Amino acid sequence: MSTETATPDREERGFVDRLRASPFLTELLSNRLAIFGLSLILLITVMGVGTRLAVFVGVLDFGQLLDTQFAQQQYYPPCGDATLTGWLSSLGSCQHFFGTDAQRRDVFLRTMYGAWLALKYGTVTVAASTVLGVGLGTVAAYYGGWIDNVIMRTMDVLLSFPSLLLALAVVAVFGTGLWKAVFALTLVYTPRFARVVRGAALKVLEDEYVEATVALGARDWRVIVRHVLPNSLAPITVQSTLNFGLAIIDLAALSFLGFGATAGTPSWGWMLTKGVENGLINGLWWMSFFPGLFLALTVLGFNLLGDGMRDALDPRMQDAVD
Repeated sequence: MSTETATPDREERGFVDRLRASPFLTELLSNRLAIFGLSLILLITVMGVGTRLAVFVGVLDFGQLLDTQFAQQQYYPPCGDATLTGWLSSLGSCQHFFGTDAQRRDVFLRTMYGAWLALKYGTVTVAASTVLGVGLGTVAAYYGGWIDNVIMRTMDVLLSFPSLLLALAVVAVFGTGLWKAVFALTLVYTPRFARVVRGAALKVLEDEYVEATVALGARDWRVIVRHVLPNSLAPITVQSTLNFGLAIIDLAALSFLGFGATAGTPSWGWMLTKGVENGLINGLWWMSFFPGLFLALTVLGFNLLGDGMRDALDPRMQDAVD
């Protein structure tokens, strides 16, 4: 009886020990740049989700982020001081932490909510392109022949266009808006996942245990789901992490060019557009500085984390760089 009682404890301890002894986690946690990138992502995620929850529960009025409040003085500098040094010296006591824009909307609140929008639409973009790319790449690798040729030649055609130019063309056809920008970027990113997954799946299909499974009469979907996909997760994970930062900056770029977020939306790209138009030329630096700063930090965080995951999953790549 005591043996039966101790078995779950030993299994739990065994799982924890295996998790701690994982070469991937050990290598990733030893990479200071990757930890710094993960910290940036967590910090910005907490800010964005916290602002969204504040709007949801009614603590923050969403109208404050959108409404125009015209007055004789249509903007306030950060903490009442238009100089960067003056702002830094008065951070402890100020009403508008990041100042206001030309319509007297609080830049801090809009920047925090912009983090939520960037993470939300970036997640949808990466998730959709990952699912489509993984599915197409796996099918192309497993069945080969004309199916492989049709799928991969289509992917090659899409890859032959510059990514942002192709996204602009798609948005120009279907119209502007963040969801249409997500659709355009999903179409752009899908070929990248398809190529990566196809290469990984071809290596897995060459293993003897997969050939034995097929010889024993296993169905195609079982071979793909139970053997091919689990052993192709490493490149999929790295590609998804790196593409997350790319999706955020491309969404901002489309909004900056007027093809993404609509007027008034607290999107980083749209805030940069209005900041450059109304503020940067006139010395109102804070209107574009803070959205651009958070955009850069978010992309930097995902890039550092993605590089760290790549090095942890393939140490040979790190050795080659060193």
